[in-house]
Amino acid sequence: MQMLLALSARHVPLRIPGVASKPAMAGELRRPENAVIVFLCGDVMLGRGIDQVLPNPSDPQLHEGYLTSALGYVQLAEKAHGPIPRPVGFDYVWGAALDEWRRVNPDLRLINLETAITRSEAYEPKGINYRMSPENAGCLLAAGIGGCSLANNHILDWGDAGLIETLQVLGRHGIATAGAGRSLAEARAPAILEISGKGRVIIFSYAMTTSGTPPDWAATPAGPGVSLLPDLSEATVNQVAGQVRAIKRSGDLVITSVHWGGNWGYTIPDERRRFAHALIDRAGTSVLHGHSSHHPVAIELYRNRLSLYGCGDFLNDYEGIAGYEEFRSDLSLMYFATIDAVTGDLMNLEMTPLQIRRFRLHHPTHEDAQWLQRTLDRECRRFGSRIRLSPEDRLVFFDPSRR
Repeated sequence: MQMLLALSARHVPLRIPGVASKPAMAGELRRPENAVIVFLCGDVMLGRGIDQVLPNPSDPQLHEGYLTSALGYVQLAEKAHGPIPRPVGFDYVWGAALDEWRRVNPDLRLINLETAITRSEAYEPKGINYRMSPENAGCLLAAGIGGCSLANNHILDWGDAGLIETLQVLGRHGIATAGAGRSLAEARAPAILEISGKGRVIIFSYAMTTSGTPPDWAATPAGPGVSLLPDLSEATVNQVAGQVRAIKRSGDLVITSVHWGGNWGYTIPDERRRFAHALIDRAGTSVLHGHSSHHPVAIELYRNRLSLYGCGDFLNDYEGIAGYEEFRSDLSLMYFATIDAVTGDLMNLEMTPLQIRRFRLHHPTHEDAQWLQRTLDRECRRFGSRIRLSPEDRLVFFDPSRR
């Protein structure tokens, strides 16, 4: 109980950083009354090759067995898809996503940031280390990112110093964070974002060792780290539910963001579904935001609440790297969830397919959008839901049993 009270006392609500207002675009998503529209996506990796093409790159030296310089990833991408102008502007990497954000105008943009923002040289000897320079954090502002889930297997790639600098940089830019901190209390504290005229969105963020997060990255009462879940047991459900109850007020929307599971494959273990259902039943979760998979996986509607079991990579520097082509990790999804601000129930879920080319997000071909629709529809059918393709090549989630 003392820990829960400390959590509540230490947290200061944050507001979404403003972005310039632009004219509405054709096909603007309808916004029902009393609705909150949340943008979510999977892993955002702005380090290594992508950091090198931005205006203020870090030292390109890597500590990998595959390549010794981050510039090698730039060369692989250019060999695969053509030259990348350097340096690019901060908005370059987002490409077609910028038009989609303007079209939908979501109330909140939440990403899983799998990149330390730091000049630290204290790399962890774990094979792959992602970082971008603090001077390149402007690319997050160019996308209007309001919140970052930090509980993942890359946020401490450059040690405690790298994590602390990441928190400082994001704080200076007014971007809310959850899932990592200078202590256990700070790592467990949610991000709280106030949506004008609609109340609060509370974001809890957790990692699991099944995603490759090292056990010794867990925050301690006096030491930095991530909010690490030991398992998906009943005791863990009680722990998370207790944390939510200590913070949640009537009318709050709760998003629980979890970094779990391996990178490839479509299997959703039964214990993961049970955990998601329990968070909805007992912690009042409106959206389960899962990530770690390098490609999108199944979506489920349970008691009118949304479970995204794995959102896939949103942006990475994997172009030109062979392996696992059947999963199409070059294809990303923008998830736009419309949530009833009163009940917390899902009103609509629309997804925009994108494709990574030259470290930038582009609209894919119609055939690629069809491939995503068929793949996700196949996976969602197991949970009683379906995916259709709109005339504009956007994916629309629906549950045939829901009237």
